[in-house]
Amino acid sequence: MALTPLKRQLRRSMLATALLLLGASALAQMPAPDTIAPNEHLTAEGIPPIPADLAAKVALYNDFRSRVMLDWHPTKREMLISTRTKGVATQLHLLRKPKGELEQLTDFPDPVRIASFEPNLGQYLVFEKDEGGSEASQLFRLDLDSGKITQLTDPKEKHGMGPWTHAGGQLLQASTQLDKTASAASRAEVTTELWLLDPLKPDARRKITSLPGGGWGEFKWSPDDRQILALNYKSANESSVWLIDVAADGDNSPRRQLLPTPGSHSGVAQAYASLNFSHDGKHLLLTTDREGEFLQLMRVDLATLKLTPLSQHIPWDVTDVTPSKVNDSVAAVVNHDGLSELHLFDAASGKELPRPDLPVGAVSHLKWRQDAEVAFDLNSARSPGELYTFNPNTKAVEQWTTPNSPIDTSAFKDASIIRWNSFDQRSISGLIARPPALEKFKGPRPVLVLIHGGPEGQSQLGFLGRYNYLINELGIALIQPNVRGSSGYGKTFLKLDDGFQREDSVKDIGALFDWIATQPDLDPKRVVVMGGSYGGYMSLAVSTHYADRIVGSIDVVGISNFVSFLERTESYRRDLRRVEYGDEREPKMRTFLQQISPLNNAQKITKPLFVVQGKNDPRVPLNEAEQIVARVRKNQVPVWYLMADNEGHGFARKPNADFYFFSVVRFLEQNLLK
Repeated sequence: MALTPLKRQLRRSMLATALLLLGASALAQMPAPDTIAPNEHLTAEGIPPIPADLAAKVALYNDFRSRVMLDWHPTKREMLISTRTKGVATQLHLLRKPKGELEQLTDFPDPVRIASFEPNLGQYLVFEKDEGGSEASQLFRLDLDSGKITQLTDPKEKHGMGPWTHAGGQLLQASTQLDKTASAASRAEVTTELWLLDPLKPDARRKITSLPGGGWGEFKWSPDDRQILALNYKSANESSVWLIDVAADGDNSPRRQLLPTPGSHSGVAQAYASLNFSHDGKHLLLTTDREGEFLQLMRVDLATLKLTPLSQHIPWDVTDVTPSKVNDSVAAVVNHDGLSELHLFDAASGKELPRPDLPVGAVSHLKWRQDAEVAFDLNSARSPGELYTFNPNTKAVEQWTTPNSPIDTSAFKDASIIRWNSFDQRSISGLIARPPALEKFKGPRPVLVLIHGGPEGQSQLGFLGRYNYLINELGIALIQPNVRGSSGYGKTFLKLDDGFQREDSVKDIGALFDWIATQPDLDPKRVVVMGGSYGGYMSLAVSTHYADRIVGSIDVVGISNFVSFLERTESYRRDLRRVEYGDEREPKMRTFLQQISPLNNAQKITKPLFVVQGKNDPRVPLNEAEQIVARVRKNQVPVWYLMADNEGHGFARKPNADFYFFSVVRFLEQNLLK
């Protein structure tokens, strides 16, 4: 019997459904693809296919999630924190009680790491975010009841979120011009504009003042909201403290320098940091190195500008100073040889208070809830970061978050401090994380030398994240050197790589290679050097000076030519970098910078090179990566190149960061583990 058109259509539909189900079943039984392809935002050149089984092995080490304290709710015992629970990047979350569920508040492809509640009722919060790693941050209001998000700022400029007034309802906004709006794609000078912003009425913002340069920050309101404390940062060794009297109207509020006292400068640069008003507004609490090698906690009498040291008994830098808003209690972090420890002081008596009994780990992001308790995050070799509180009245320590690591980290070992003498007999230190003594790891271990950026950064004791895969699964020893120029070891050490001394820090790595050769458990013939930002320059420089002592190098967003870098980095950063590296406009310095730049010595790079770059990087522009890749390829050596078109100074989105680390593992397997 002939089928009617309706029955024929029904039969075709049933057949199509059956074929679809059959196809799905067949696909379910098919083996997974044997390689991992880069996503649509990644350009991968010279990188061999990433085996799917490698990605599966590494995956668990790619999913550690730290928790960072951002703010207390003003009327409730609730925390605003940043972490990643889902999605591709760190976002804002609300934690309503200790060990409670995390409630995600934002969901962007780019990370959100800076935010605070409106300090009166906390019905909304304001956060800071850029796009694609551009660092052209914008401010947004998030209404907590509705979840509605409103952009508050002009995207043609870069905006920073300053503190709320004590009266609440208004906050300080710091804005800086971007090169993309300049006629020549660069600016001869920039300014930092301060605005008073009501997030509920953003169009009614009021300009307070215009400050010369891009180094202004650490703004704090006086208790009566009539003055603003500000730091003018010139370099890691030089800064000054200013007081801005906020005019009732107009946009030219007067300012005056407090420290160093004008006219009394000895000619020796002084550094200041961690600026705060005391709770009564009569004193300042800050750190400075004017009394010695390290940043000491000081109380400054505003009437006389007399400085009283509070931490002279501590021979290390004091950082992250956070006073209580209602009494004289001060919480601070002491950088004790690379371990960030919590310390407490009484600002009135000048005495240090008993420290809480905490797990061993690195403390950061201190936040007081009135005088009742101080919150912070703490990470260790076995934890990427959990939140704690300490109540100085009851001495109680409470843990607010619980570990959610994808694997058991209890066997992860602490790194240890090593020291070696460099070419000038100066002692240089670093951290080493050795592989576990397992049967599968036989003989001297290969070494990855991982150099920090800055160059004023410091490799510190704490969680090693995905690098634990290299240590525990591949048996690679990880060394993190703190070469001259690193912070944490005094102001003299900090200046030892400035200007014409730049390559002395590279020689410190050469001396480290000598030290490695003396260690029976390390293999000096299997060493790869790796670094990010300034550490990327260091890895390239080591490749030109010590090609015979390494088997490869990895450069992540690194400087390849100091002159082109200084000419193309964003204008609001340029003068700050000239103080550190040298002014390329001066003929003698320009010649020197050209002589030492890896690009101009690239013919000496004879070992495999892996270069990683974000297209939107405002610090180390894309050209720095492209030119070194093109030049080294002429040497007929393998060059791997990975570029992300939606990243900046490092990879912040998880899909990109995952593929990047898969590629690092592949590079090490092919060059270090042979």
